[in-house]
Amino acid sequence: MNQTERRLFLLKELLSEQPDYAKLQIPEDAHGQKRLLRSLFNVRMPLPASGEFLEIQDAYLQEETRKKGITRFSELTPVQKGIYLWQGDITTLACDAIINAANSQMLGCFCPCHSCIDNAIHTFSGIQLRSACGKLMEKQGYEEPVGRAKITQGFNLPCRYVIHTVGPMIHGRLTNKDCEMLASCYRSCLDLAEENKVKSIAFCCISTGEFHFPNDKAAEIAVRTVKEYRKQHSGMEVIFNVFRNEDYEIYKNLLGAD
Repeated sequence: MNQTERRLFLLKELLSEQPDYAKLQIPEDAHGQKRLLRSLFNVRMPLPASGEFLEIQDAYLQEETRKKGITRFSELTPVQKGIYLWQGDITTLACDAIINAANSQMLGCFCPCHSCIDNAIHTFSGIQLRSACGKLMEKQGYEEPVGRAKITQGFNLPCRYVIHTVGPMIHGRLTNKDCEMLASCYRSCLDLAEENKVKSIAFCCISTGEFHFPNDKAAEIAVRTVKEYRKQHSGMEVIFNVFRNEDYEIYKNLLGAD
């Protein structure tokens, strides 16, 4: 099967799962097909799938990521001892663990083709990630509190693990509690990574963007918390991953990067 054949197979299977989608037409162009496929991944509940579906999905997603270009941790250059700054798509980063800025449901973003990191990670890891998160949350029995973390496999992502954390959502004035909760996200992720023998971990800009934490203050908390942690756990390499130029400049200034 080539990528087009895999994509059409996945589209037909996902559409057949829901009677409400019976009248939906599959677009003829590749861009339209990719948007529809991502949308169907995004809205699908954590349900079982056939072995054939998973095999074809995995091959499709891994090839899509390969075409985007995979960056390996070994290719990065530290800006400080054990600390890295990298601008790019975190779903293409091959390291031990990446951080997902999750919501309290911990099931990923259900908004079709949304631009948040939660959506991207769940899309390109495959439907197995939502199922894995669903099992964790079913066992827990309540929504994930702010400042804690959970770990899953990376499935079709080039990383080994995804560590999911719920950051504080800011409404109005930033408070000391908000800042402590964000620091707790970083500590919880690092503790969980240490428990799972993670040697390289990539942090996204937790709580910024959709959760409205000020970017500069969030970066200060991130850098300070990571540096404090590394004083006792210097064996873990930490990557600060940014996507926007604004965040790159903030971290560059904080870390003294060129």
